[in-house]
Amino acid sequence: MASSSGSGSSGSLSAATAALAAAAGTEEELRALMEQRRAKRMLSNRESARRSRMRKQRHLDDLTAQAAHLRRENAHVATALGLTTQGFLAVDAENAVLRTQAAELAARLGSLNDILACMNTNAAAAAGAVAVSLTAAAAAAASASSDPYLTFDGATAFDDLLRSCPEMFQLC
Repeated sequence: MASSSGSGSSGSLSAATAALAAAAGTEEELRALMEQRRAKRMLSNRESARRSRMRKQRHLDDLTAQAAHLRRENAHVATALGLTTQGFLAVDAENAVLRTQAAELAARLGSLNDILACMNTNAAAAAGAVAVSLTAAAAAAASASSDPYLTFDGATAFDDLLRSCPEMFQLC
């Protein structure tokens, strides 16, 4: 019995050893395959990281160029704004001068119109008063033509008329 169990166990031991050897061979191949996949994955990751760094660098370069372009454009706009502001201030100052001159001219025109109205009023009143004086003087001269002291002196009568009605004959 002992021999049968010994021989049976040695046969099974060699089969187990063969299975272990085959499994170990398969295990070695499996490890080699896993190591090969890991190396391939690491290489792929390195390449992907390199492409990502290159994209990031290109993006950074694009942003740097865009920032420089915007700075130049901003300087150009600031210069144009300065020139426009100077032009506006010059036009605004000229406009203020013209407004002042227009106000002065309007005041002078108003004064001249007042003077003309006063002169027209005084001329009409004076013409009416002279006509009345001349008519009265002619009537008095006709009635008193025989008296030398009552004869009409036009210049004296006109002076007397101006002195008697100063509010009618104001000088403007």
